Amino acid sequence: MMKLNDLLGTEFPIIQGGMANIATGEFAAACSNAGALGMIAAGGWDGERLQAEIRRARELTDKPFGVNLMLMSPYADDIARIILEERIPVVTTGAGNPGKYVAAWKEAGIRIIPVVAASILAKRLAALGVDAIIAEGTESGGHVGEMTTMALLPQVIDAVEVPVIAAGGIADGRQAAAAFALGACGVQVGTCLLVSEECPIHENYKQAILKARDSDTTVTGRSAGAPVRVLKNRMSREYLALEKQGATLEELERVTLGGLRRAVLEGDTVHGSVMSGQVAGMLHEIRPVRAIFEDLYHGGQAVLQSAANTWA
Repeated sequence: MMKLNDLLGTEFPIIQGGMANIATGEFAAACSNAGALGMIAAGGWDGERLQAEIRRARELTDKPFGVNLMLMSPYADDIARIILEERIPVVTTGAGNPGKYVAAWKEAGIRIIPVVAASILAKRLAALGVDAIIAEGTESGGHVGEMTTMALLPQVIDAVEVPVIAAGGIADGRQAAAAFALGACGVQVGTCLLVSEECPIHENYKQAILKARDSDTTVTGRSAGAPVRVLKNRMSREYLALEKQGATLEELERVTLGGLRRAVLEGDTVHGSVMSGQVAGMLHEIRPVRAIFEDLYHGGQAVLQSAANTWA
């Protein structure tokens, strides 16, 4: 089976998750320099902002990095064009079907790796000729589906011929080993990188992650068809109460508007949207990204070796 690092030309079979407002050009470069595939998250940026971040990343690394495109972005067409013009080697996509961009990206030699939360979409995308699939379980932070990684991953692997990367609920070597044991060629991680030295989020956000316990995340937005996993705080409690009362989409959006920016840039962990996966309760210290990637990879190898000896 092909390992992700062979496909991407990285040291480790690890992708840094595309986290909007967090995964800047500088952070992507730091992750690429540390041996993974760094990703710039276009999020809600326009094309001009993305180009500036790409230039910044190129100043800081000569290693490969990619761009994550949120397909629900109002600037999606613009971002897709810039990915082509800038000859970005890898693109990951989220929140939808990137079908209309695939032919042009493929022609340019760009590796296309969509994120899916169900095997039916994975099948449809594999038929378009994408290079790999990221199967992301509901344990992850930010926008989520309903299936857990352990249930989703083997079903996606069975449904497609292309390599599959595991995401959601991966923060140490044990979880990385579980992903490989299920047949993944690599992993994508996000929450465990929030507590890295290089992560550009506000110190309050980092401390909120470090203080979180295993049951401290919740999912908002299910009623609106846009579920998002966040840490429990005043904003999430207010949102969930409004959801229960049958509030309109407009009323709900008023609670979350600008929430991620407030948390990331201003450090408002009370009224902000502190996106985090369920692994937050496992994170207890701030470390360099390189140490996190080494722990995931070498720790995972050790667990697989130990499991092989146990089952032998």
